[in-house]
Amino acid sequence: MAKVPFSDPPWLMGQPSPIFTESHRRWQAAIRPFIQKHLIDHAVEWEVAETLPDSVFTEFAKANMLIPALPAPLPVEWLKRLGIHELLGGLKVEDFDYLHSLIYVDEMARSGLAGPGGSLTTGVAFGVPPLLKFANKALQEKYLPELLRAEKRSCIAITEPETGSDVAGITTTAVKSADGKSYIINGTKKWITNGIWTDYSTMAVRTGGPGSGAAGLSLMVVPLKNYPGVNMRRLKVGGQVSAGTTYIELDDVQVPVSNLIGVEGQGMRYIMTNFNHERLTIAVGATRQARTALAAAFEYVMKREAFGKTLMQQPVVRNRLAKAGALLESQSAWVEQFGYQMTKMTKADADRELGGLTALLKAQSGIVLKECAEVAVLLFGGNGYTRSGQGQLVEMIYREVPGVRIPGGSEDVMLDLAVRQLVKLYQGKLKQLQKEAKI
Repeated sequence: MAKVPFSDPPWLMGQPSPIFTESHRRWQAAIRPFIQKHLIDHAVEWEVAETLPDSVFTEFAKANMLIPALPAPLPVEWLKRLGIHELLGGLKVEDFDYLHSLIYVDEMARSGLAGPGGSLTTGVAFGVPPLLKFANKALQEKYLPELLRAEKRSCIAITEPETGSDVAGITTTAVKSADGKSYIINGTKKWITNGIWTDYSTMAVRTGGPGSGAAGLSLMVVPLKNYPGVNMRRLKVGGQVSAGTTYIELDDVQVPVSNLIGVEGQGMRYIMTNFNHERLTIAVGATRQARTALAAAFEYVMKREAFGKTLMQQPVVRNRLAKAGALLESQSAWVEQFGYQMTKMTKADADRELGGLTALLKAQSGIVLKECAEVAVLLFGGNGYTRSGQGQLVEMIYREVPGVRIPGGSEDVMLDLAVRQLVKLYQGKLKQLQKEAKI
């Protein structure tokens, strides 16, 4: 069957790739039918309904199809302790790398909508990793078994009503009780994806005093659902509604001091490390959304007629498709290159060398999605501006563009951060060369 141009990345359109191995191809072939059946076929319906049935999360959990949302390499020792040795298609958990991860994120976004997939994976992808990386053994034993088996749900709770990309400005406080056994938490969190369903959040709080800035931040596990002092309500955002964006109020919420993740005052460092995986995940998903939008437009203009000919026969239409397609395929190749680099670098090297570029990749993914979604809406015409019918999907994708450009670090902040990080890295290497030259 001939595939619509732009509908899949080149390596899935029959073209050779130096990046993806036979293991990656087997993994992709194994997971696509499962994700198609249990998610993609119903994604538009569930996004319109604004919620996925509970059974969907259960189906993914039973098939261990939430585990791949974790950053690679997977926590092999933990997974094997829990009896999880293989993923779909016979992929051993120890063989899972960042390209397998990229493929998973890409496949989960094939509907073109971020909400349905995000409703399942966001907590696993961003809420669980800080526990794996920085929590002590006792805290891991307390929470990880239920979270990794998806018996309980997680989320990452950082953003506040007055504090978005400026993480160091967080005002939610965690003050030790008089007996020193608990933290008393007060404040609010806003735009928290999956929050409404969360049992145990990974939350950023201020343990330092006023004016302590980044050095006063800590991470801790804070129970949410049905927990004393916690009030939550869903926010109806412009797109990705089914992902369960949540407003959280914390009024004298008491948690044990043992729920502190890692060391008090190290929260900013932990958050920044976690952001790299989050931003790469967003970039992969947004690139697939752009691909879905542009492919839909390509297919539509092949059959839509105006002025006695198909839209594809109009030079201006081909020009729009060409320019958007060039942006898309360039972005797609950069994403794949990133995934490949992650398979060849240690975590420490990747955080150092690719941190700034990850921010740039994430920002560029939003720019490319905006262009492709806008082209799709324009080429669908009135249908692309209608929340039903032939153009329903591209109209929905267009509303999701801000959901890529703002969360995970807003676009302008990411562009600036990328260059500042590159300058810092360059200056550090210059100093090292100068130091070595004096020896």
